[in-house]
Amino acid sequence: MRIKKVGVVGAGTMGSGIAALVASAGVPVVLLDIPGKDDRNAPAKRGLERAMKARPAAFMAKERAALIEIGNTEDDLEKLATCDWVIEAIIEKLEPKRELYAKLEKILSPHAIVSSNTSGIPMRLLTEGRSEAFKQRFLGTHFFNPPRYLHLLEIIPTPDTLPEVTEAIERFADRILGKGLVRAKDVPGFIANRLGVYGMLQAVHLMEKHGLTIDEVDALTGPLIGRPKSATFRTADLTGLDVLKHVATELAEATGEPFTLPEWVDRLVAEGRLGEKTGAGFYRKEGKEIHTLDWRTGSYAPRQKPRIPGLEAVQALPLEKRLAAVLELPEPYGPFMKELFLTTSHYTLEKAPEIAYDLAAVDRALEWGFGWRMGPFKQMDAVGLDTLKAAFNAAGLRVPNLLEQADGTFYKKANGRRTMLAFEGGYVPVPEIPGAIHLSELKAEGRVLKESKDAALIDLGDGVALLEFRTKMNAIGEGIFRMLDAALKLVQRDGYAGLVIGNEHERAFSAGANLALILMLAQEGEWDELELAVRAFQKGTMSLRQAPFPVVVAPFGLTLGGGAEFTLHADRVQAHAELYMGLVETGVGLIPAGGGTKEMLFRFTEALKPYKEADPFEAVRRAFELIALAQTSTSALEARAMGFLRDGDGITMNRDRLIADAKRRVLELAEDYVPPAPRTITALGREALGNLRYAAWSLREARQITDHEVRIANELAYVLSGGDGPPREVSEVDILDLEREAFLKLLGTKKTQERIAHTLKTGKPLRN
Repeated sequence: MRIKKVGVVGAGTMGSGIAALVASAGVPVVLLDIPGKDDRNAPAKRGLERAMKARPAAFMAKERAALIEIGNTEDDLEKLATCDWVIEAIIEKLEPKRELYAKLEKILSPHAIVSSNTSGIPMRLLTEGRSEAFKQRFLGTHFFNPPRYLHLLEIIPTPDTLPEVTEAIERFADRILGKGLVRAKDVPGFIANRLGVYGMLQAVHLMEKHGLTIDEVDALTGPLIGRPKSATFRTADLTGLDVLKHVATELAEATGEPFTLPEWVDRLVAEGRLGEKTGAGFYRKEGKEIHTLDWRTGSYAPRQKPRIPGLEAVQALPLEKRLAAVLELPEPYGPFMKELFLTTSHYTLEKAPEIAYDLAAVDRALEWGFGWRMGPFKQMDAVGLDTLKAAFNAAGLRVPNLLEQADGTFYKKANGRRTMLAFEGGYVPVPEIPGAIHLSELKAEGRVLKESKDAALIDLGDGVALLEFRTKMNAIGEGIFRMLDAALKLVQRDGYAGLVIGNEHERAFSAGANLALILMLAQEGEWDELELAVRAFQKGTMSLRQAPFPVVVAPFGLTLGGGAEFTLHADRVQAHAELYMGLVETGVGLIPAGGGTKEMLFRFTEALKPYKEADPFEAVRRAFELIALAQTSTSALEARAMGFLRDGDGITMNRDRLIADAKRRVLELAEDYVPPAPRTITALGREALGNLRYAAWSLREARQITDHEVRIANELAYVLSGGDGPPREVSEVDILDLEREAFLKLLGTKKTQERIAHTLKTGKPLRN
C-alpha cells in the first residue's frame, strides 16, 4: 500500500506538529479540528499558525505549509475520504475518540488506515464497538513532541491489526517521515513514557530526600550522564508541568503504581506556573537572566552553577566510565545518583518484559524519545551487572529475573554479530534497522582500511569506501587532509567504485576548520605555514571535484565553514533533512577560503547562463549576501533554496539511512562516471566591486555594521568581483588565489584574532 495523503484530526500542539512533519516530507495533509463559533475553521487555522510560528520550527520549509488543507470535524469530515492514513490526535478522553472513529468508519475508503496518537489509552478500549474491518486497519502511532525533532515513533499494533497495515505505516514512517520505529505492547504509557516519566518523578522525589537544589539535579542528570542539556527540570518546563501532571496522573490510575508529584509541584500547576509556555515553572526568565525555583519556598533566585566536588574529574571521563563514576561522588551527590540509578534500573528490569518485545526496543525508545545517548540496558552494562546485583542486595531490593538470567552483560558479541538477552532467556541477534549502515558495526567487523586519531577509511562494501572524521566536533585540520589524500589514492589504486564522506557524530558533520590552531599560528607569526595550510585546504576540497571517481558527501546537523566547503565540492550531496549548513566565517572575521567563496560565485553565475537577459551582478550579489551575513540553513530543504544543495542532490529523512543512501548514490554515478571539466566565468571587476563597497558603506552609515565588518565585506567583495579591474575571464584557481590572500589579510588583523579568541572561549560571535 502506498500512502499518498494523510489526514490529521486534532490541531493542537501534537496534531499540528505531526501535520507539519508530514507536509515537510512533501505529502498533502488534511488538518481538521472542532468547529469554531464565528469562523468554523478557526481552531484548525490556529493550529496551523502555531506550527508556522513554532520555535524550534515545526516546518522544514515554510512553503510546505501550502500542502495542508484545513477544515473542521462537522463540515469537512468528508475531506478525509481521500486520505490513505488518518491520525487521530484529539483530547485524551475515551468517549470523544470512540465517537470520532464511528464517524470515520462511515466515510473512509476501505483501504484507509486509522491510528491514534494517544499516549496512554489502551488500543483495545479505543476500538470497542467498531467493525472487524475497522479493527484490522487500526493501530497506535505515538509521536513524541516536537514531532519534527524527536526520532521516536512507538507503533502499537493490536491483535486485530493486519500485518500488512503495520508494515505499511512502518515503511512510510521510516522512509518518508524519518522516524525511528519501536513496537510497543498495548500497556499504559507504552515504553518511553512509562520509563522516562518514572525516572523524572524519581529524580524529583530523591532531590527532596537528599536535600539538593533544582540546579544541582539538572547538573547531575544532563550531559554528564549522556542525557540532553535540558536534563530533568528544564525538560519538564519545555514539556509543560500540566502535561507532566496529566501523564503522571493517568499512569498512576492505569497502573496503580506511585506516579505521584510532590505537593509543591501540584501547587505550581494550580498557580499556572506551567513552564516555558507561561514564562515560569521550575525556571523563570528575568530579562536576560534565568532564575531557578527554590522548591522549599516557592520563590526564584538567579541560577547558580553548582559546585560539586569531584565533578570536573568525572566530566573528563568517557560516558561509559562517567556512569559508574557519578555514583561515587561525595555526599549528597553520589548517594542521590546511586539511588536514582538503582530505582530506575530496578523498575526497568521489572517492567521491560511487560511493556516491550525486547531489550533493544527499550533502549531505542529512551534514546530516540528522550534523547539519551545510552538506553537503560546499555547503562547497566556500562556500570557492570555484578556491581548492580550487589547494590540491589545492599539496598534490600529483590534481584529481578532479567538480571539473574544475564550472562555478565545484556549485550554481547557472538560470531561477529551483536546479540542481546532475550526476555525468555538465552541470547538472540539484536534486530537490525532495515537498510541502515552503522559505522560502529563495520568497525567491529574489521572493515577499517586505514585510521588515525583524526580520521579513518572504512570499507562500506560493494566497492565503496567511506572517509570518517574523528576530531572534536569533526573540526577539519591537517590529520583529516592526510587521510583524505590517502583515501583518494587507495580508492583509485584498489579499484573502488567511489568514496562517501560521512560520520556518525551526534550533532556535527563538521563544525568547520580548526580555529584554535589557526589562531595560534597567527599569534606566533607563522604566516608561511598558514599560507601552506590554506593552500592544502583548497587543494583538498578541489581534489574531491577532480577525483576520477564519484565522491558523495553525507552531511547532517552542523555543517559549517570548512564542513560546508567539503560538501559544496562533492559530485553529489546526500544530506540528512536536519541540515544546518552555512559559510559562517565572517562571524570570526574571515571569509571562506577553502573554495566556499569561489564555489558560490561560480554556482550562482552558472545558474544565470540560461537566462540571457539576466543581470550577471545578481549572482555576485547573491553570493555576497549569503557569505557576508553568514546565512545558515535550518533544514536541507532550506539549504536547497539557498543554493547550498543542487537539484540533483538528495535528502534523506531518516538519519539511520543516510550512509546507505550516500553509498547508493556513489554506485549510481560510478557506472559511467566522468569527472567535471574545469570551469571559467566572467568576473565583473570594478563595477561589481563598487556596488558592493557602496552597500557596505551604507550599512556602516546606518550603524548596522562595525568598521571591521566593513573591512571584511570589502575583502569579500574584492574576491567575488575578481579584483578591481575590467571584466575578465577567470578560472577557479584565480578566485582561489584571491580567497587565500583575503583570508590571510583578515587573519593578520587584531580584531579578527579577537573574534576568533572570543568564539573559542564562549562559543558565541563577537561584533567588534
